[in-house]
Amino acid sequence: MGMRVDGLFRYPVKSMLGESVESLFVDEHGAEGDRRLALLDALTGHVASAKNARLWRGLLKCTAGGGPGRVRIALPDGTNVAADDPDVDERLSRLTGRTVRLVSQRAQGATLVRPDPEGLLEFGLDADVDGRILEIAASTPGDSFTDEAPLHAITTATLEHIGVEALRYRPNLVIATPAGYPPYGENDWAGGEVTVGPTRMRVLTATSRCVVPTLEHGPLPRAPQALRKPAAENRCDTGGHGPQPCAGVYLAVVAEGVIGLGDLVTVHG
Repeated sequence: MGMRVDGLFRYPVKSMLGESVESLFVDEHGAEGDRRLALLDALTGHVASAKNARLWRGLLKCTAGGGPGRVRIALPDGTNVAADDPDVDERLSRLTGRTVRLVSQRAQGATLVRPDPEGLLEFGLDADVDGRILEIAASTPGDSFTDEAPLHAITTATLEHIGVEALRYRPNLVIATPAGYPPYGENDWAGGEVTVGPTRMRVLTATSRCVVPTLEHGPLPRAPQALRKPAAENRCDTGGHGPQPCAGVYLAVVAEGVIGLGDLVTVHG
């Protein structure tokens, strides 16, 4: 039995919960409707990201859905607001306790704050730990607010081994693997290609993990093992910052097309 697409996800607003879909168009810009909106912090100029859990972990209590041009945001109080509503900035500013703007165009050199994730686990989410300023989406053409690559995939073997839900890692593709497939086996895809239906994707690198998978996601409680297990078992040097906890892989689209649930996945090289 080969590998197949087991889940497809997009996250219209960066660091909010997203939506599961049955098909997904992908091209060099990533997945259609994925991370095309983000909150911009008026005080710092940084893009809001739950990586900086002290300020922005509450975004993971919001859910964005509806696809390109139709995004609505469900807020924790049970109300919702359209992304193009005149008072969306005011309502999101009240929610976060910061002055924010919901933006659809990524400024050149856009950045976010990434505190050391293992430091946050050790000292607490509100601790002042070392970190770095990350320029986002340097490998993604267009205006999307992806972190380091257009697409992210993870296998069911890795998820089952770690024992957490796929949505914690915010993948675009969850790939079902046959019995006996090793956890973190997608590490070995780096430098090769993955084909799914008409699409062809280049595997860039293993995905280094931040604190986000450990946080509360909507009704889901905290899950420290989402970072601690990869930290103990699967460290890779993916970007010149030394060995980092990794789970899943980053992808770039070589040949665009529509990916559907159940599609056969083939790894080359």
